[in-house]
Amino acid sequence: MNYSKLLLPTLKEDPADAEVVSHKLMFRAGLIRKVAAGIYTWMPAGLRSLRKVENIVRQEMDRAGAQEVLMPAVQPAELWQESGRWDYYGKELLRFTDRHSRDYCMGPTHEEVITDLVKREVHSYKQLPMNLYQIQTKFRDEIRPRFGVMRGREFIMKDAYSFDADDQGAEESYHKMQAAYTRIFERCGLNFVAVEADSGAIGGSFSHEFMVLAESGEDDIAACNACGYGANVEKAQVKDTAAKAEGDAPAAEKVATPDVRTIEEVCAFMGVTAQEVAKTLVFETDKGVVAVCVRGDRDANPAKVKNLLGANAAELASEAVVREVTGAPIGFAGPFGIKCPVYLDNELKGLASFVSGANEVDAHYRGIAPGRDFEPAGWSDLRFILEGDPCPRCDGQVVVKRGIEVGHIFKLGTKYSEAMKANFLDADGREQPCVMGCYGIGVGRTMAAAIEQNNDENGIIWPVPLAPWEVVILPLSDKTGETLATAQKITGELQQAGIEVLLDERDERPGVKFKDADLLGIPLRITIGARGLKEGNAETKERATGEQQNIALDEISAWATAWVKERRA
Repeated sequence: MNYSKLLLPTLKEDPADAEVVSHKLMFRAGLIRKVAAGIYTWMPAGLRSLRKVENIVRQEMDRAGAQEVLMPAVQPAELWQESGRWDYYGKELLRFTDRHSRDYCMGPTHEEVITDLVKREVHSYKQLPMNLYQIQTKFRDEIRPRFGVMRGREFIMKDAYSFDADDQGAEESYHKMQAAYTRIFERCGLNFVAVEADSGAIGGSFSHEFMVLAESGEDDIAACNACGYGANVEKAQVKDTAAKAEGDAPAAEKVATPDVRTIEEVCAFMGVTAQEVAKTLVFETDKGVVAVCVRGDRDANPAKVKNLLGANAAELASEAVVREVTGAPIGFAGPFGIKCPVYLDNELKGLASFVSGANEVDAHYRGIAPGRDFEPAGWSDLRFILEGDPCPRCDGQVVVKRGIEVGHIFKLGTKYSEAMKANFLDADGREQPCVMGCYGIGVGRTMAAAIEQNNDENGIIWPVPLAPWEVVILPLSDKTGETLATAQKITGELQQAGIEVLLDERDERPGVKFKDADLLGIPLRITIGARGLKEGNAETKERATGEQQNIALDEISAWATAWVKERRA
């Protein structure tokens, strides 16, 4: 490929709306261009890298025995209504009607479509297990798209779905995909970890996220410094270490607290610490309204609230709902006298009594005791884990790292197959629901995560398996044209050997060519200059290490071929 013929508009300045390194560098290196918020055009160089991720994914999915299909991006509402997700998925689901006033959505995921397909085509246990996957465009109407292709609205995703006859088979399919994902991200040259995660709107009994470690990551990962336990902080268990408080608590006392709402204000006014306060938060769920109490210096975890209730979602209640169940505005809720079930975080067991809101304006209680002043609906782990907390699996301590989610695998069980009647006949002729798994990889996000993990002040540093080209050749201008002729000869030899080469034959200053080569992050640079020609050498530079060598011209093609092939996935 000749640079001068390529649509590759590099830029010196970062885009004004770019917040993270990958967004800045993908735009500056001419890999993407913005069409609308969270929607991008993939430029030729960017598409080359994107296809490389796709190819690695496709090879490993095929190797694991999955079969590729291609499902429609537009999905009828009837399928989502059949699964029960149409009403609760949220505003991320882009809904619209056609000319016949029928409801549709742009697919954010394809559980409904694939389950309907299998329901129609798979009828016997002899057809199972089965794993079907696709690499296709998805759309999720994010409220605030950001970080370029890492949090876009339209994106390319690999999604796979396994169908088994029983739990044991589903477990085997799950672990087969877990191994395939490990190979995929290893081949992409990424530093990653697999952690336990909440299943969210997808559902299912358990799941793992594959997280690329990077300081710019959106997600917090709780990891043990001793046993290797790891989980997304939404999922991470907090070990129950609170010993039940001994002795009787003093009688509850209502205290007037004018204009006191926040934990900090309550502590200052009442002369207590945040550890002596129970913060009461009201949640709306599809299982009803509930209140959750956590220690004043902790934050309630909505995912744990959702899972405790077996709900599809849990969100902090609106002002109207808070007033309805407490009789007061937000800031004065408490467990005593509230008109909904109250669940307490395990950590509060260590307090015989605590300070809380009084469910009336400008009032709090001192000395509220669970079991005496109110009866909790239950105790559970309901808070976010924090750095320094004890590991839930051993005696180690938790550290919190930042990560970028690039893949997520779920054991779905029969959530969709039962709802949509995707059944098969077992060996005894009895009808059984398929046991399902779901496995996703963000293809563009994986590419962006690679940039987040591999860059410097000069630009991208591509791992060889993902680079748009493996070698860039820079002939420096000379009056005779001999450097260009030599560069063209080497380019032809490398291409003949199967190496992907970008020949920068532009009539530009050497500094411009060097800067663009670094910005693009092509792994190996070969420079042909007039002085090198006289000495019979080409200069090579490795983008990742900066190591430079002079290689004889009659050896450079063989040397570069070996260098690249040694580093391919």
